Amino acid sequence: MKINNLNIKFYQNVAKLFYAVAKSDNIVTNKEVKTLKKAVKEKWLQVDETFDVFGADTAYQIEIVFDWLHNKNATSEDCYADFIEYYHNHPYFFTGEIKRLIMETSGKIASSLSGKNKSELILLARLSLEFNHVIS
Repeated sequence: MKINNLNIKFYQNVAKLFYAVAKSDNIVTNKEVKTLKKAVKEKWLQVDETFDVFGADTAYQIEIVFDWLHNKNATSEDCYADFIEYYHNHPYFFTGEIKRLIMETSGKIASSLSGKNKSELILLARLSLEFNHVIS
């Protein structure tokens, strides 16, 4: 899947969402981090061909920002709210394929330890509702 014109801010905000999923139960485990890094390498690097000023694929911003949020002990709710605001302000980035990949990655992060817990299920349901919300 190659999508054009994604940018660093897009990937930084996707990282906020993935962190929100991992942190939704107030603990980010090593297994969740490994699952995220595997998804970046196997899926997100294939999304587009955008590079930062250093020549690195901008999809690596997902890992960089996730780690930064983890180090500063950001809250799940703040990160989720930031992502949703970005989503509403930049809907053109969120094609059906991108939404599916986001849901797939979020689900894998949530399931990485021992299945999805209640807080992760609630966050994933909220995200699904946002993605499927249609204004009539």
